[in-house]
Amino acid sequence: MSESRPRGRPRAFHDKTEQNTVQSLDRALSILEVVADANGLTLTELAQASGQSTATVYRVLSTFQTHGFVELDPEGQRWHVGAGAFRTGSAFLRRTKLADRARGAMESLMRATGETANLGIEDRGEVLFLTQVETHEAIRAFFPPGTRSPMHVSGIGKALLAHMPVLRLAEVMARGLRGFTPGSLTQSEALERDLIATRARGYAIDNEERTEGMRCIAAPIFDAQGRAVAGLSISGPVFRLSLERAEELGALVLQAAQGVTEATGGGKG
Repeated sequence: MSESRPRGRPRAFHDKTEQNTVQSLDRALSILEVVADANGLTLTELAQASGQSTATVYRVLSTFQTHGFVELDPEGQRWHVGAGAFRTGSAFLRRTKLADRARGAMESLMRATGETANLGIEDRGEVLFLTQVETHEAIRAFFPPGTRSPMHVSGIGKALLAHMPVLRLAEVMARGLRGFTPGSLTQSEALERDLIATRARGYAIDNEERTEGMRCIAAPIFDAQGRAVAGLSISGPVFRLSLERAEELGALVLQAAQGVTEATGGGKG
């Protein structure tokens, strides 16, 4: 009897050699990632950032443009990610339904704290922000959907790291702990102490570790197996989100995250 395999996968599914990948597609997607991570780049800048020729990059951009995945600002001649990419990416949110289930809790959290509420997950060793509910304050944090951040300088990132299996945590930390501000935790011992404190109190604090003048408090969301799969946070300027209020605000964030855990059928292991 022939070996069965999951439907939707070819026999060579586990073969990751070059002949089983579409190299031109791989190059094109790497260019799209560069466009998405930047706030507008010229053709020359994109070629330099992606390490590919100008002609190749232009052909890729022209193809993506026909599908709405990128847009060209004619005045500045800079390429930006397009609405087509957003529509395609939104399918991920529809599949997980996490953002839908978390929306009510995020709106309530924003009203209760007066600060922007954020939802994020871990993706390839980074925090990927899925959605946010903005405060009405003039000075506020802003993380557009798709924004990424190193985990060790993010409230959501540290909330997830605090509950990550030891081997997986070691993998993430092995990538290096880059400093962004004087408050960044760039030594593994300091980060480990912070994660111990995070587990003990139930929420993480980003104390101006990614951006000076901004603070974040975050708590994890668990799945049915008790794994921390997402994080909920509030972010705001330090003059409003003071450390003296951390316990009060942390309790509200933790309560909101627990509500999302329950709404999605999860539970802390």
